[in-house]
Amino acid sequence: MPEASVEAVSKQGRDLYNRGFAALERANYDYAINMLSSCLELEPSWLQARKYLRAAEIQKRKDKKPNPVWVNAKSIPIMAKVRAMQKNKVDKALVAAEKLLQLDPLNTQFVLIFADTANLAGFPEAALHSLEVVKEHSPDDKKLLKKLSDLYLITENTPAARDCLARLHELNPTDAEIAKEYKNALALTSMNKDGWKEASEEDGSYRDVMKSTDEATKIEQEAKSVKSGKDLENLIAETQAKIEAEPENINFYRALGRYYVQAQMFEEADDILAAALEKNPGDPELDQQLSNIRKQWFDYEIARHREAGDEDGAIQQEQEKTQFILDDLSSRVERYPNDLRLKYEYGVVLYENETINEAIKQFQASQRSPKNRTMSLLYLARCFRSKGQYDLASRELENAAKELVLMDNTKKEILYELGSLAEAAGDAEKAMNYYKDVYQADIGFKDVAEKVEQLYSS
Repeated sequence: MPEASVEAVSKQGRDLYNRGFAALERANYDYAINMLSSCLELEPSWLQARKYLRAAEIQKRKDKKPNPVWVNAKSIPIMAKVRAMQKNKVDKALVAAEKLLQLDPLNTQFVLIFADTANLAGFPEAALHSLEVVKEHSPDDKKLLKKLSDLYLITENTPAARDCLARLHELNPTDAEIAKEYKNALALTSMNKDGWKEASEEDGSYRDVMKSTDEATKIEQEAKSVKSGKDLENLIAETQAKIEAEPENINFYRALGRYYVQAQMFEEADDILAAALEKNPGDPELDQQLSNIRKQWFDYEIARHREAGDEDGAIQQEQEKTQFILDDLSSRVERYPNDLRLKYEYGVVLYENETINEAIKQFQASQRSPKNRTMSLLYLARCFRSKGQYDLASRELENAAKELVLMDNTKKEILYELGSLAEAAGDAEKAMNYYKDVYQADIGFKDVAEKVEQLYSS
């Protein structure tokens, strides 16, 4: 069953999703899990909702690791229920399997049961995502790698299946069955289905059934991090053919866009990503990739003008890039109003362009994001300072400083700013205390040594 698009999701499902997403950004993980789970009961094929559900479960686990005894006791009846319903009530089995992951989203046994259930229910991508998340934490779990390789083959992601089997082969070098599957995966990566069948049945060398020397080098081409011109030509041509064969597969468009950028064919990259967005509107990842491509295109043109000695042309391109970034972020914030990361990025650009009141609005929203909260408070303080509102600036910085335990660069920056504000307000003693905290941790931070010495001497 294909993944649900935003347009195909019911109004009730979207409402539950939006509530869950907002709760996740506020770090209210229990409520986020509740809302997103309810959303998925209505819309089981909505992969994006399931990704955010898993993120909420993992964040909750980070805050408080589950008690293994409690988890085991709770999981036994749920696992029995899942297995009993897998045969004839697979939709209900999937809901129950999600409850296992709510107990512990990184438990290998639970995620394997969920993956089997999701695959039976016709959602192999949901199974893959949950397995991939756990693989980041348990990269050498053999059962996990085997299940992943099987599902990658089912979903025709043969390079990923090959990588899993390669790791399994390293972990089990004497296992003949794994060695055979790995060799077959190498062949499948570079062959059509007929060639794969021949290699599997006859167990011959995969190069023996290659159609040409070009096909024999595909694996090597795809594995190179820096590709030669000829490699790129081949990969571009192959990916164009894949798009013609499967015009609805957005992953091919993404890949072709990357290949075009590597070949410095920015106009073509722009066109192919724009076409992908027309087919899959409302995809924030595609939107981000297209934005990145356009910024790289500007950088390419700026460098080209400078190399030709055209400084005026380079300056004009830099100005156009600045305006593009501002307009692009503005439109994406409007399209994705719940994306707090975008609001933070937009706020930074607005601040740098001295559009202070609008920047404050963005940072006041983005501070709800756990990831961007501290930097949002720092920029809020800078905004208030630029308006001469020193008391508000200090309040934001003090809130940020309280939340940081480690004396990292961000905390040093915050304390330095607090010292600067106190100094500007004429409170030398308060400024000295802030500066000394930074000085004791890092004497080389900015001009803090000079600041401390000056305040001591005065």
